[in-house]
Amino acid sequence: MNTASPLSPSAPATSGGPLMPISDREFQLLRDLIYERFGINLTDQKRSLLVSRLQKILRGTGFGSFQDYYEYLVKTQDRKAFSQLIDLVSTNHTYFNREKAHFDYFLKTALPAVVEQLKKENRRDLRIWCAGCSSGEEAYMLLMLMFEFFGSEYSQWDAGLLATDISERILATAQAGIYPEERVSQLPEQMKRKYFRRLADGTWQAGDRLKQEATFRRLNLMNERFPFKKPFQIIFCRNVMIYFDGPTREALVKRFHQSTDPGGYLFIGHSETLGRDQSLYRYLMPAAYRKEGF
Repeated sequence: MNTASPLSPSAPATSGGPLMPISDREFQLLRDLIYERFGINLTDQKRSLLVSRLQKILRGTGFGSFQDYYEYLVKTQDRKAFSQLIDLVSTNHTYFNREKAHFDYFLKTALPAVVEQLKKENRRDLRIWCAGCSSGEEAYMLLMLMFEFFGSEYSQWDAGLLATDISERILATAQAGIYPEERVSQLPEQMKRKYFRRLADGTWQAGDRLKQEATFRRLNLMNERFPFKKPFQIIFCRNVMIYFDGPTREALVKRFHQSTDPGGYLFIGHSETLGRDQSLYRYLMPAAYRKEGF
């Protein structure tokens, strides 16, 4: 969910015909459930858009009301149903080399600093996490930069990259690694030709080397604990927290901090901030932070 814009007005509605009515209580129940499960804080202004997005589910599966749909979700805890719900209440939008300053800093400053420290500790386990990876552009971008940085020495490292998202549908898109021309247009031509292949229909597909080094997994960032045995040296979670309220962001940042190696980096979106009062990470540049420790 790299840019998970909840109920973006620009996204098409998912139903035809008149909208089914939703009561104040039904809207509140669904809003609370979405907040509890996904951390997305829907405002009253999103009410009509929520209704329009859920029409297809209600009509296609025979639910007579939003209350029936809510009760089904709560009682069954159906993973596929919740995955369908998050797909409908979020719109994923990203592209290669988005917010380029972060990738420049990653390549020229963060990655060299982390590698130098790992060498001092006689370690070769480079751990990088792309949280809220959406359709995979950010994850593949980071891998390409890692390949460029290490060159022929990459094979000497236990590297690769973990990319997670809550949406199973968008993870399938990321794993396929096929993108239209406009999504890869921000890539330098040399890099595009080196790491992608052009398909007959004009789209571009990530090469086998990129796919082999990217591990895509479903993960809900609202989990109280992350299932990682070791911390990461670099975490990217950009344009995800903008749709969370203050307490949700603070709790998530604490979990990120627990999952960050001392001296490790956290990158968030340029429209996001950790807040002036937080003391877990040291501010480096807009939307880039470091955990003290080296």
